[in-house]
Amino acid sequence: MARWFETVTDLADERQRAVARGRRYGVIETVDGRLRRIVFRPWPSLAGPFDLPWGQLMHRAVVGNRCWLYFNQPRGLEQFLSLKFVMSSRQTTLATFRGALAVLDEIAHIKRTEAIVCDAANWRISDRLLTRWGWQSHKPQRWHRNYIKRFQA
Repeated sequence: MARWFETVTDLADERQRAVARGRRYGVIETVDGRLRRIVFRPWPSLAGPFDLPWGQLMHRAVVGNRCWLYFNQPRGLEQFLSLKFVMSSRQTTLATFRGALAVLDEIAHIKRTEAIVCDAANWRISDRLLTRWGWQSHKPQRWHRNYIKRFQA
């Protein structure tokens, strides 16, 4: 019987890769540019109106170079991962954020997904930067900046 919560710390380990392959919802935590852990959960992350104040509070309160990246693999759309929400501390560096994205890419590789999708709600993340990192504009909408990062089959 699968546990409700499972933690993975090393994606090079085949057992932990199997856990990552079989779980749909998780939080990637990076500290000082390196993976600290991935906590797999039994329910999806729902980015909603309460996440912004929570994220701002955590950004001010948490000390250190830390980043949390919430992702889902929607039921019925197993070929995609969805980057739902990113939370960081005030001292988070670009390297720590990039480390979390690299772990998400590795999870996508392990799961053999076709793409990762996200809604880039923070306007400080430029279209140019996302393009440089391999993301493409996808299904433009008036109040949303939807992006997709495709992988080779």
